Amino acid sequence: MTNYNSDVDGAKALVAKYETLCKEIGKVIVGQHDIIHNTILSIFSQGHVLLVGVPGLAKTLLVNTIGKALGLSFSRIQFTPDLMPSDIVGTEILDESRQFKFIKGPVFANIVLADEINRTPPKTQAALLEAMQEKSITVSGKTYKLQAPFFVLATQNPIEQEGTYPLPEAQLDRFMFNLMLDYPSYEEEIDIVKNTTVGSVTEVNAVLSPEEILYFQQLVRRVPVPDNVYEYAVNLVAKTRPHTEKAHDWANRYLSWGAGPRASQYLIIGAKANALLTGKYSPDIEDVQRVAIPILRHRIIRNYTAEAEGISIENIIDTLK
Repeated sequence: MTNYNSDVDGAKALVAKYETLCKEIGKVIVGQHDIIHNTILSIFSQGHVLLVGVPGLAKTLLVNTIGKALGLSFSRIQFTPDLMPSDIVGTEILDESRQFKFIKGPVFANIVLADEINRTPPKTQAALLEAMQEKSITVSGKTYKLQAPFFVLATQNPIEQEGTYPLPEAQLDRFMFNLMLDYPSYEEEIDIVKNTTVGSVTEVNAVLSPEEILYFQQLVRRVPVPDNVYEYAVNLVAKTRPHTEKAHDWANRYLSWGAGPRASQYLIIGAKANALLTGKYSPDIEDVQRVAIPILRHRIIRNYTAEAEGISIENIIDTLK
């Protein structure tokens, strides 16, 4: 149901749905509240997520569970060095009547999990990244629209770099968030082991329909933003650009490259969605700060000085905030 009387009613409904969504996901996923919040936030912001974490932290289970709770179709692509673009987007075959027929690939789903995206060569990465950007794919000169809502969650293993193809900066920029998955706490790990070693299967119920998600995505876009929040977001991004007019001292000292305008756009959209999910009708500077690290983390590049002095990307962003 999406016929709310006003945007305020829609905003209240979104908060209620979000709380139910977190409860459903919490049946399967222990902890990881920040990751869940940001993943849901990026879906309502029409963004994509790059999830970085060591093996065994339930990245795939997390995406699968969120897909079920959102009532969306889900597909998983395991990226390997021999994966071809046609394995993602689909291919044309000759049918019985000697006509070419297009067989859709796994990218034709609402939520696509690109598992270990850095294991496949750039040509295949580009096929997925075109779909992310254009929300459509082109095969033999014919364009096929992807079903909305469309959301890509790519995972990357930060340890093993042998035999990998790191994503170029221009392609990284397509992801709204870069989320770092951490180890669970001691208590959370005990809960995980208790829940996963007894043989019972937990059912996750669909909380939303695709139509409701599309409505909430449009609602996020309509959220009004005060001028001082726009100025803060654009200023924050401008501070990351070394040796420019508004560059921060730390940017000049520790960064070789700053973030582009897409970072400013995502900071505002992310702040709007964060405001709605926390029961506010308009974002403030705290909402921009709340989403700043996952949005800027993969858009600014440290120089050798920062690496030598052990200054992390997160340190730099916190100082700029």
